[in-house]
Amino acid sequence: MTDQINSEKVRNIRDGKAGFNQFLDLSTNQLAALAALGFRFYEQGSLRDARTVFEGLVVLDPNIYYGHAGLGAMALREDKLDDAVRHLATAAQLQPSDPAVRANLGEALLRQAKFTEAAAEFQQALDLDPERRNPGANRARAILQSMSLVVAEMKRVSAA
Repeated sequence: MTDQINSEKVRNIRDGKAGFNQFLDLSTNQLAALAALGFRFYEQGSLRDARTVFEGLVVLDPNIYYGHAGLGAMALREDKLDDAVRHLATAAQLQPSDPAVRANLGEALLRQAKFTEAAAEFQQALDLDPERRNPGANRARAILQSMSLVVAEMKRVSAA
C-alpha cells in the first residue's frame, strides 16, 4: 500500500500537480519561515541565496505564493521582464490581496509598455491599501502620479 501511495506522489510531482513537499510534509509555518529567510537575503543583497530559497520553495510546492512573489521581485530587479510577469501573475493569482505583488506586476508590465494592464495592476494595489500604509502600494501611487504627469505634458506639447 505504501508503494502505491509513493508511486502516486511521484506521478503527481512528475505531472506538476504537486511538489516535493508531498514527501517532506513541511508545515505552512515552516514554508513561511523559509520565505522570510529568502526575503531577508533579498533585502540584504544576497541575491544568489535568495534565489536558492525562492526556487526551493517552488520545487517544494509549485503553488506557493511566497516563492513566486520572491522570484518575480528578483526578475523585476534583474530586468527579466517576462519572468517577472510570469511569476508575479502567478503570485497575484495565488494571493490576490497583496498590494506589493500587484505593484511589482504593474511595474513589470509598464516596463513592457503594456500601459493599460500596468495601470490596472497599480489600481488593484491602491484598492488593496486604502490606509496608504503598504510601501508597494505607495510606490504604485507614485508611479501612477508620474504617469499622469507625463500624459498631461504630452497632451500639452502636442496641443502647442
